Amino acid sequence: MESQKVMGVPGETNDGLIIMEAKPQGSASLAAIVSAFVPTWATGLLFVAIFILIRHWYPKIYAPRTFMGSIPEKDRTPSAGQSYFNWLHTMRKVPDKFILYHQSLDAYLYLRFLRTIIFICFVGCCLTWPILMPVNATGGGSSTELDKIGIGNVRKKGHFYAHAIIAWVFFGFVMFTIARERLWLIGLRQAWTLSKPVARRLSSRTVLFLSAPRDVLDKDNMHRFFGDDAVRIWPVAKTEALTSLVSARKTKIEQLEAAEMSLIRKANKEGRRRAEKVQLQDGDLNYEVLPDPVKKSLRPRHKPDASLLFSLKKKVDSIKWLREKIKEEEAKIEDARRQYEIGDTKGAAAVFVEFKTCAEAQRACQQVASRNLLALGPRYINVSPQEVIWKNLTIAPARRLSQEGTALGLVIATIVFWSIPSGLIGLISNISYLANNIEWLGFLKNLPAPVIGLLSGLIPPLATSYLSKLVPNIFRYIFKSFGCPTNTATELKVQKWYYVFQVTQVFLVTAVFSGAAAVGPELMKRVKDPISVPELLARQLPKASNFYLTYFIVQGTTSAADNLLNYSDLLSYLFYDYFFDKTPRQKFNRYTSMKGIAWGKLFPKFANFAIIAIAYSCIAPLVLGFAFIGLSLYYFSYRYNLLFVIQPKIDTKGQAYSLALQHLLTGIYIAELSLLGLFGLRKATGPSILAAVLFLVTVLYNALMNKYLAPLEHFLPADLAALSERDEESAPLLSAEEGRAETSHIRRLSEQAHVPQSVVQRVLEPMARFFEPQVFASYQAMRSWLQEGDEYDNEEDIPEYTEEQLQKAYLNPALTSPTPLIWLAQDQMEVGKHEVAENEEQGLKATDQGAWLDEKGRVKWSIEDFGEVPIWKQGLKY
Repeated sequence: MESQKVMGVPGETNDGLIIMEAKPQGSASLAAIVSAFVPTWATGLLFVAIFILIRHWYPKIYAPRTFMGSIPEKDRTPSAGQSYFNWLHTMRKVPDKFILYHQSLDAYLYLRFLRTIIFICFVGCCLTWPILMPVNATGGGSSTELDKIGIGNVRKKGHFYAHAIIAWVFFGFVMFTIARERLWLIGLRQAWTLSKPVARRLSSRTVLFLSAPRDVLDKDNMHRFFGDDAVRIWPVAKTEALTSLVSARKTKIEQLEAAEMSLIRKANKEGRRRAEKVQLQDGDLNYEVLPDPVKKSLRPRHKPDASLLFSLKKKVDSIKWLREKIKEEEAKIEDARRQYEIGDTKGAAAVFVEFKTCAEAQRACQQVASRNLLALGPRYINVSPQEVIWKNLTIAPARRLSQEGTALGLVIATIVFWSIPSGLIGLISNISYLANNIEWLGFLKNLPAPVIGLLSGLIPPLATSYLSKLVPNIFRYIFKSFGCPTNTATELKVQKWYYVFQVTQVFLVTAVFSGAAAVGPELMKRVKDPISVPELLARQLPKASNFYLTYFIVQGTTSAADNLLNYSDLLSYLFYDYFFDKTPRQKFNRYTSMKGIAWGKLFPKFANFAIIAIAYSCIAPLVLGFAFIGLSLYYFSYRYNLLFVIQPKIDTKGQAYSLALQHLLTGIYIAELSLLGLFGLRKATGPSILAAVLFLVTVLYNALMNKYLAPLEHFLPADLAALSERDEESAPLLSAEEGRAETSHIRRLSEQAHVPQSVVQRVLEPMARFFEPQVFASYQAMRSWLQEGDEYDNEEDIPEYTEEQLQKAYLNPALTSPTPLIWLAQDQMEVGKHEVAENEEQGLKATDQGAWLDEKGRVKWSIEDFGEVPIWKQGLKY
């Protein structure tokens, strides 16, 4: 919202800086805000209306968590019915804590993160609006419209003390909130990890060691390397050829199913045609009554070498050929498994090690296991078999280092060169200035005002949002291709670097270019005087607040409503289900595949929202209000999705939330540096000193918090784990409940002052919980908080494993996976039954149970009862 010069009178010079005019084009105006507001709100309301109308027609897309058979009944979201607005009742009655018990820790923490930054924005509005807006409005400048309540309207030096003091108060509050949440997370993670259903999972007591030397892979050396508490090991060596065979077998099974289902549909269509001619009853239809030439003409055929465009080979019977190829693949797989042995790996191996208890696994993960610099590292705990990227476990240490460096270089290059499209978007947001100062763009001045408003107010935020969506997928592909061992490790790396991208490209670069359209001539003059460039940027960058006001409008309305409507998933499901999914397996996989959520994409996106709001809090306070509204709408949409739609596939055990909290400090640093530059431009000595001291305090705070909290965020204290293993929780719980009243200063003071109990419960109790995390965020307190729900420590959730399951748990699936069952559909002419029998004769397991062909030739399967689906089995939590 900065349009007013920050120093001097128009036309004057001060220390060699040429002062710009008071009201440059492209500053914040109500016209640009309204231009973005009207179409986005109209679009958002339209999306919500469509969502309400079609929601009950497509429960697979909009409410799978209420009925899907793949979700245990106890974990399904309660639903009041299929009316248009019953979901609002569910959202009002079901608390966020339900998501913690029935989904994952990360899902709950994501909603808590949104609530935290919404709370920060709300408190920021309460602090800055009543104080800074009047101070800015009476600052002696000549700005108009929204610029009048920005810091650019302040010409009186004394007014800047208000900004400096509010910065101390608000930024201090933000730092306390971050520290409080990190302490709260540590207590929650400890209580959650040590609960019986989690602590007794196999993954909780298993550690993955990469770069394992050959001797470590021998079972006889297990105790030598990992101590007497090691129970079993699962060595991982290279199996590229075997993995390729297993993959080829799976592909051919799917091709065989498609070919046989094609035969079934054609035969039934031909049977119905013949029955209509001779007026046969449905019961008289049978595949066997068809003449042999007709049967042969119905069978699918293909050329075996499809890679040759002009292949001279004759077409073969696809079904018979695929059966033969599957049997050949099976023989090769069995032969490869018999011959499989671990040779000289040269460090290109890994090992999973199970320990007796969770405490011993934690100790093993934290200690140095080998004197070899590159051996048995890095290490990972709480890794489930489903999240392992097996091909990346068998990379030699030196090659792993080089690949990590290559991946890092590619990611940095992507961030750097993304400045080109981001800069162009930033220039578009200042289109009025470009039209007035660049000759060949002068025709833009002839455009109608609403069009100018759309180009500068709506198009840039939409373009920025679209481009940003591509980046996490690029980063994820890079990290997976260059050696990340697990999906969780990949997602955390994506989060770290997407945060860098968001801050640099979506915020800083866009802001620089948005202001650079007006600052360009000044920058050219200051090339010989680089010391003045930071001051010049500090004076001009606040103009980009125009862009971020509209950015929050677009994101908070259209994008949040799009999250509810989710039209892309709906259209994709309908398209593939109708045109491409022709086998029972394809139908089943499409139907049961639930929408996931990418923590590495979402946490940085909304952390950057908060960073922008914090950075502008003292410069353009209005941004905080727009951020508050936008984030609130997002919270509503994601809460709906996590209750009704989303099934998270990656669980970082709270690490993503911890990273996101730390990232928020970037907003404080940017805000403090901006204030330093602005105060320096105005020669406001007192406020400059206050801002400089605040910056140093922030650096010290950041260093101390990371030093003392980081170890507890990454590892579980071994003594605490041992205490839990000995089942001695009852005594600490009792002492915690007694000690909380004694150690809570707010409670003690309220008792001494005889404050009414209603005031204590409604006001003082929430204050105590917020301002005394050392009391209310301890392990004992968080365990007590978790036990307030009936779902916590449920004996039914404690996993039990058979010996066979334990032996195969962390073996490469290429070594253990059986030949998939061939699943066909029943039909009136019993073609499926005939094909099942032929497959069984060839030694291939097949069935037509749980699927059938309807009268129109469409494949149906037992949606209501997953127990009849032969390829489905309840997943086991490792």
